[in-house]
Amino acid sequence: MSVTELPRVSPSPTAEGTSPQTTLVTTDIVVLVIYFILVLGVGFWSMWNTKRSTVDGYFLAGKNMTWWPVGASLFASNVGSGHFIGLAGSGAAAGISPTAYEWNGMMMVLLLGWMFLPIYIAARVTTMPEYLQKRFGGRRIQLFLCVLYLFIYIFTKISVDMYAGAVFIQQALQWDIYLAVILLLAITALYTIAGGLAAVIYTDAVQTLIMLIGAMILMGFSFAEVGGIQGLLDKYPHAIPSIRVPNTTCGIPREDAFHIFRHPVTSDLPWPGVILGMSIPSMWYWCSDQVIVQRSLASKNILHAKGGSLLASYLKVLPFFMMVLPGMISRILYPDEVGCGDPDVCKEVCGNPVGCSDIAYAKLVMELLPAGLRGLMMAVMLAALMSSLTSIFNSSSTIFTMDLWRNIRKTASEWELMIVGRVFVLVLVVVSVLWIPLVQASQGGQLFIYIQSISVYLQPPVSVVFLTGCFWKRTNEKGAFWGLILGLLVGCIRMTLDFVYPSPNCYESDTRPDIIKYVHFLYFSIILTFITLLVVVCVSLATEKPKPEQISRLTWYTRFDPIEKTEEVVTTDLYTIESATQYTKEMETDAYETQDDSCSIESSEKTSSKLKSALLWICGMEKQGGAKATSLPPEPPVCSLDEDPCMNHLLNANLIVCLSVAVFLIAYWA
Repeated sequence: MSVTELPRVSPSPTAEGTSPQTTLVTTDIVVLVIYFILVLGVGFWSMWNTKRSTVDGYFLAGKNMTWWPVGASLFASNVGSGHFIGLAGSGAAAGISPTAYEWNGMMMVLLLGWMFLPIYIAARVTTMPEYLQKRFGGRRIQLFLCVLYLFIYIFTKISVDMYAGAVFIQQALQWDIYLAVILLLAITALYTIAGGLAAVIYTDAVQTLIMLIGAMILMGFSFAEVGGIQGLLDKYPHAIPSIRVPNTTCGIPREDAFHIFRHPVTSDLPWPGVILGMSIPSMWYWCSDQVIVQRSLASKNILHAKGGSLLASYLKVLPFFMMVLPGMISRILYPDEVGCGDPDVCKEVCGNPVGCSDIAYAKLVMELLPAGLRGLMMAVMLAALMSSLTSIFNSSSTIFTMDLWRNIRKTASEWELMIVGRVFVLVLVVVSVLWIPLVQASQGGQLFIYIQSISVYLQPPVSVVFLTGCFWKRTNEKGAFWGLILGLLVGCIRMTLDFVYPSPNCYESDTRPDIIKYVHFLYFSIILTFITLLVVVCVSLATEKPKPEQISRLTWYTRFDPIEKTEEVVTTDLYTIESATQYTKEMETDAYETQDDSCSIESSEKTSSKLKSALLWICGMEKQGGAKATSLPPEPPVCSLDEDPCMNHLLNANLIVCLSVAVFLIAYWA
C-alpha cells in the first residue's frame, strides 16, 4: 500500500524527466539478470558434479564439502533478508544493542564446531530429532521436535524473510508482491529440489560473496554521506523528526544508543540478559538447529567442519558495520521518514503507525546509490532472501522425510524418500505464498527484536534438552520429555500474554501486568532455562538410568567409544535394507526386459528411455545401468573423529584469535 509510495516522500535526485529513470531501471535489470544467470549456473554446475540420488547425497551433499563453502553457507543461511531489514531497522530505532546477537553468535558457532559436532558426527545422524531418538530411545521426543521445528521454520523464519524481502522489493522496484515472491520461490525451489544440499551450499557461497561486496559498497557510500564514524557519533543523538508527539519520547534517539551493555532494569536490552538470557536461545540456533547443523554435517571431516565454523565466526563481525551502522546513518539522513515520531506520519510513510525504522536499509539503497549499484544491492537482498529460504526448504524437507515420513512408512524405499523430500519442498513453497498476507498484517516496528523475543519463548527448553543430552550421561528420556513439555508450556503462556498485552507505543502509558512489564524477555529466557533444567535433572534422577546403547558414541564423554559390529548392523537404517532389496529386484526386472528383442517397441522404448533419463537426471534420481545395478547400495561410511595434529593446532590457534576478537569487540562497545 503506502509502502510503495515511499520513494515519493523525498524529492527525486534528478529532475531531467523520465529518460534517466528508464536508464536506471534498464541498467539495474541488466545487473539482476546477470545475478540470476550466475546463481542458476552455479546451481546447475553443482548438480552436475555431485551425487544426488542417495539420501546422503541429497540431504548431506555426500558428506564431501570443504571448509570454505560450509562456512559461507553457514553465514548466508543465518544472514537472510530479515537481517538486512531487521538489523538496520533496529540500529535506526535503538542504536547498536542488537549487535550483541551477532557477536554472541560468533562464539556459539565455534561451540558448534568444537563441542557439539564431534558428538553428532560420532552418532552418525542426519537430523537433530534423529539424534535425540538415538540418545533417549522412543519416538515421542523425535516426533514432537519434528513438528516444533517445522512450526518454527514455516511461521517465523520463512515469514520474516518473506516480509523483509517484500519491504525491499516494494520500495525498490514497486513490483506486485505476489508476482515477485512467486518468481523468487520458483527459482529457489528449482535448484533446492533438483540439486539438494550441495546446490544450496555452493549457491550460498556465491551469494555470500555478492552480499559482502554489495553491503560494503553501500556502507562506504553511507559513511561518506554522514562524514565518517565521527559524523555518525556526533549526529545520531540529534536525528529527531520535525513532527512528533509532544511531551513524549517519540522520535528521540536513546541516550545509550552507542552502548551494548545497558541498564539492567529500564533499558530495552538489559546487560545481564544480554550475557545469560541471549546465550541459551543462541545455543539452540547455532548448535541444534537443523538449518545450521546440516551444513556442518556435510563436511568431509571434522577439520573441515571446524574450519567452516571459524569462517562463519569471522564473517559475523561484519553485520555491525554492514547493517547496524548504516541503519543508524539512514535515520540521520532521513529523520522524518525513518525516525518518524508521530503515528499519523508513520502511517503515511510506511503504513505502520508503530514506526518506520524497518525501511532504513531500503531507503539508503534507493537514495544514495547510482544506477547499476542499485541493481547490485537488489541482487544482494535477493541473495539474502534466496539463501535463507533454500536453507529452510532443504532442512525442513530433511526433517519431514527422515523423521516423520520414515515413521509413517517404515518400509519406504530410498527412491520413495527422494520423491517425498522433493514434493515437501513444493508444499513449503505453497505455504510460503499463502502466509504473505498474514505477515503483512503482523509487521512490527522492529522486526529483528520482535523475532528474538519470540525465539526466547520456544528455544530455551530445546537447548537444555540438547545440552543435558550431550554432556550429562544420566539424562534419560522421561527427564528430557517432561522438561521439554513443561518448558514449552511455560514459554507459550508468556508468548500468549505478549500477544494479548503488546508493548505500548511511545505516547501511551504502560498498563501491562507486572509479570510482563517488569520481566524482560531476556530475563524470562533465564527463568525458563532454569525451570526446564530443574525438571530434566529431577525427573532423570528419579527414574531409571539410560541404557548403554543410549550413551555409547552419543555424548561428549563417550564419542570415542569403539563401534561394535552388532551396533553397526542395528544402526543401519531400515530403509537402506528395504530399498536395497527393492532396488535389486527392479534392476533385475529391467535387465530381463531389455533382452526382449521385439523390433516393434524397440525404437519407442529408446525415445522414452532418453526422455525419462533426462527427467531423472534433472531431479537427481538417475538409475545406474549394467552390472552395477544389481549391487547393493554401499553402507554409510563410519565417520571418523581423527584429526591431523598440525591442522588441529592451526585451527585451535584460530579459535583463540576469533574468541579474542569477539571479547574485544563486546568490551569496546559495552
